[in-house]
Amino acid sequence: MRTSGLAMCLTAAFGFAPVVAQEPAVAETQVAETPVQAEVETPPQQLTAETEAPKPAAESADEAKLTEEPAYVRVHEVDGKPNALQTATVQFVGQPGTRYDGAIVDLVGVVHIGQDEYYTELKEQLSEYDSVLYELVAPDGTRIRPEDLEERRSILASVQTGMKDMLNLEYQLEKIDYMAENFRHADMSPDEFVEDLEKRGDSVWKMIARMLGAGIASQAKTGGDAGLLMAMFSGEDRPKNMKRAMARQLVDIELVTAGMDDANGENTLIKGRNRKAFEILKEELDAGKENIAVFYGAGHLPDMAERLENDFGMKAVQTTWSDAWDLTRN
Repeated sequence: MRTSGLAMCLTAAFGFAPVVAQEPAVAETQVAETPVQAEVETPPQQLTAETEAPKPAAESADEAKLTEEPAYVRVHEVDGKPNALQTATVQFVGQPGTRYDGAIVDLVGVVHIGQDEYYTELKEQLSEYDSVLYELVAPDGTRIRPEDLEERRSILASVQTGMKDMLNLEYQLEKIDYMAENFRHADMSPDEFVEDLEKRGDSVWKMIARMLGAGIASQAKTGGDAGLLMAMFSGEDRPKNMKRAMARQLVDIELVTAGMDDANGENTLIKGRNRKAFEILKEELDAGKENIAVFYGAGHLPDMAERLENDFGMKAVQTTWSDAWDLTRN
């Protein structure tokens, strides 16, 4: 079966390939453990190079930048040349006088295939939170064991494995410790996913058709499959050139995610799953957790940011960037 550049990019961004519905993950199902609450005096240390934090003298300008130009995945350039595909950690803080005054929620964006050191840094960062809410369409409370990954045989898993080998990258589920005590499953079950689609008269295939339609515009802008095809036959620099071609498509996430919406502006893959994740987030905040990470694919973060601002009274105060793909090397 032919896998288009759009399919590959969506797989990297959302853990979803628009060629077939994902089979439920084979994993141990149990009630997620609730770690002992820790007092947090300062935000967790961010582990990557570039941090954009508003300074008092320029607070209004920085806030305007965060509001007007939200970015959760980008290609960072040096001297006009692509240097790295980066994902964002955007820190939100509960505003004075609101229910969650002073609480910290970090939206930790991730791409599902990346370089080894990217996941090493993320693991260290995630260990600092009271609670880490993670994505996986699986039964409630699912925890991912390394041995389960060896048994996973969905087409999606095959696509992701093929991508990581072709690009000299690693697979997120193999590199992140989902058995960590502070991790909690915060996503739909397969039954909830299907139910959400059906109640709106939607289906996986209708959603795929909308996404592919939106993807045409994205591919026309970035070179699409033609750019990837040229990269595939670029000799010894093939991994580097393919990463550069795919990175440009990944950055154009908002155009593709907009195409997921039905006629009423709803979709299950992003908005439905985000609603479920934020039900769990509310439980954690109401339980007194003050330093929480929502660890999701970067494509989920624009909608999540709106929910934090509108429903939780929180405000973005800092963005930190992590290098997911080094675009200067194979």
